[in-house]
Amino acid sequence: MCMLCFSWRNCMKRLILVATAAASMVMALPASAQFKKPEDAVHYRKAAFTLMSAHFGRIGAMVKGTVPFDAKAAAANADVVSAVATLPWSAFGEGTGVGRSEAKPEVWSQPDKFKAGADKMVEAVGKLNAAAKSGNLDQLKVAFGETAKTCKGCHEAFKKD
Repeated sequence: MCMLCFSWRNCMKRLILVATAAASMVMALPASAQFKKPEDAVHYRKAAFTLMSAHFGRIGAMVKGTVPFDAKAAAANADVVSAVATLPWSAFGEGTGVGRSEAKPEVWSQPDKFKAGADKMVEAVGKLNAAAKSGNLDQLKVAFGETAKTCKGCHEAFKKD
């Protein structure tokens, strides 16, 4: 329990509100204005992907049966994934394939394909979030599988090994 929020639910609501507000501000600015250095953009998008992966993995553990299904926990994790899903894309500005970037050059040479993949993933995450809120494990399994496919497709096309 968060001492500032007084409950897990309130804490998650506050986290989602903050993430949504941050996403709105980020989306309103051009990429060049967001990051002082290209390395900052790389760090930002990696952080967003790491956060999504951690919470997506928690849902995956329930879907795979390695941990017991908990509808409330699944919904809370899906909320985080959904809130963060729009964040990394603005950090793929021109010239940000530097340093420890795992992005392939195709991110910039095939921007329409990359954007389509990002949009598909965000849409799938929305469906995952709805399925998690339903409390139905079978629906969650289907939505999780579809979301995982979008992640895998983008990784294969645009992420270095």
